[in-house]
Amino acid sequence: MSNPHAPISKGLLCNAGAGAAAGVIAASFVCPLDVIKTRLQVGVPQLPNATVKGSLIVGSLEQIVQREGLRGMYRGLGPTVLALLPNWAVYFTIYEQIKSLLSSSDESCCLSVGANVVAASGAGVATTFATNPLWVVKTRLQTQGIRPGVVPYKSTLSALRRISCEEGIRGLYSGLVPALVGVSHVAIQFPTYEKIKFYLAKQDEKAMEELGACEVAIASSVSKFFASTLTYPHEIIRSRLQEQGHHSEKRYSSATDCVRKVFQQEGISGFYRGCAINLLRTIPAAAITFTSFEMINRFLVSSFPSDTHPSIL
Repeated sequence: MSNPHAPISKGLLCNAGAGAAAGVIAASFVCPLDVIKTRLQVGVPQLPNATVKGSLIVGSLEQIVQREGLRGMYRGLGPTVLALLPNWAVYFTIYEQIKSLLSSSDESCCLSVGANVVAASGAGVATTFATNPLWVVKTRLQTQGIRPGVVPYKSTLSALRRISCEEGIRGLYSGLVPALVGVSHVAIQFPTYEKIKFYLAKQDEKAMEELGACEVAIASSVSKFFASTLTYPHEIIRSRLQEQGHHSEKRYSSATDCVRKVFQQEGISGFYRGCAINLLRTIPAAAITFTSFEMINRFLVSSFPSDTHPSIL
C-alpha cells in the first residue's frame, strides 16, 4: 500500500518553502516603512511632525538615514526574516491540517467561511506562540536608540539572550495577549482572500489555482486592506508592550492598562497612530507575498508532478 502521507508532506513542504520565500521578499521590500510604522506606534517623539503623509514618510526616511545611516532603515530585518521561516512553516502546516479535518469528502466542495475562519485562527494562534519572541526582538531593534539609558542590543541572538536573562519568559512573550487578539486579522484576511479569488475565478470560468498574478494581487490587496483597518488597534497595544524593556521605565503594566492609558492620553486616534503608513506598507507587502507565494508554489509543485494538491491559500 502506498503511503498516504507522502504527497501531503510534499505539498506542505512546497507551501512552507514558497511562503517563507515570499515573506522574505516582501519583508525586505517594505522594511523601511515598517521601521517608521513601529516608531510611530510606540510614540517616538523624534519623528518629523508632518501633516502630509507623503512628507512624513520622506522626512522620516531622511532623518533615519542622517542619524543612523542606511542600516537604520533596515533595523529589525534580521529577526523578521528569522521569524518568517518558522512563521510560514507552522502556519501553513497547521492551516492545511485543520482544513483537511474540516473539509468534506467531496473535494469539489469549497470550504465554508466558518471552517476557513477556524482554520486560519487555529494556525494563527500556533504561529503566534512559536514566533512571538522574534517579533519582540524586531520591535526592540527597530526602536532602540530612542530611549535614554537603554543599552542597545548587538544582534538578534544577543537580544534573545539578554531578554531571556533580564526579563525571563515573560519578556520574550511581551505583547502576547494583543498578538493573540490579532489572530482576528488572519481570521478576516484569509476567508476574504479566498472568497475574492473564488469570485474572480468564477467570473473568468477557470480554477482558482489558474488565476494570474494580477488577479491574485487584487484579491490579496483588498483582503489585506479590510483586515488591517479593522484590527489595527491591537498592533498599537502589542508594539508598546513589546517595546518597553527591563531597563526602561514601565509605562504599562498590562494590555488592559495600555488600552486605558492610550485612550485617556490620546483618544481614539491614538489607536490608529501610523495606520496610514501601515496600509502603505502592508497592502503592497500582501500583494508581493501572496503573488510571490502563488507563483513560487506553482513552480515547486510542478517540479513534483506526483503531488497534485492545489494551493492552500
